[in-house]
Amino acid sequence: MTEIIDLSQEIYSGMPVFNGLPDVKISIHATHEQWDDITNPTTITPSVYKLELGEHTGTHVDALNHMGRQFVGQSIEKMPLSMFYTSGICLDFSHKNLKELIEPDEIEEACNKTNVKVEKGDTVLLYTDHYRKYFGTENWSNGPGISRATARWFGEKEISAFGVETMSPGVPKVSNKEVHQICGELGFTHYENMVNLYKLIDRGRFRFIALPLKIRGGTGSPVRAVAIFEHKG
Repeated sequence: MTEIIDLSQEIYSGMPVFNGLPDVKISIHATHEQWDDITNPTTITPSVYKLELGEHTGTHVDALNHMGRQFVGQSIEKMPLSMFYTSGICLDFSHKNLKELIEPDEIEEACNKTNVKVEKGDTVLLYTDHYRKYFGTENWSNGPGISRATARWFGEKEISAFGVETMSPGVPKVSNKEVHQICGELGFTHYENMVNLYKLIDRGRFRFIALPLKIRGGTGSPVRAVAIFEHKG
């Protein structure tokens, strides 16, 4: 039996976005009543929506060209699909407070507690419970994040990506810019705005899938991220 756990936020008008990024606007472009030439309809049933949003909306992945000027040309459609179809693990950092950094020794300790190991090609998800605690509040942008040392530690392990519940992988104005640059330098990426990570804790390895849209020259893309567990019987 296959169990699929959805790790993605809904996308809707006015949803929270990282400071300075485009607001999300969803409007009706066409209705079935228009298509059926109904005059003075008593109902409006959308047939097509118009979406206005940035690439870095909701649960999304960053392309390497987003990480810095020196990574120009390494856009989302050029990244191998194998980066988005990997083995995954989820580590528990729900004890972390606002704006706290996650250090390499803490990653190793979390692995030891659940008897898992960060392996080459993995996607490592970091559960902080920030989404359930703070989504839509004034502290939504103040979540914990990884340090520069942890970013480099991940890169040296040759992971495909890591994922966080927060709007940024590092703590803004503390480690966030450097974390992006290290990802570009060492050739791995990250997912932001993930949900339901609490459903993965203490469950070992799973199949992780989060395919991006094939945006020409794109600096990132929304994804429908999922964790898949295969159960016998």
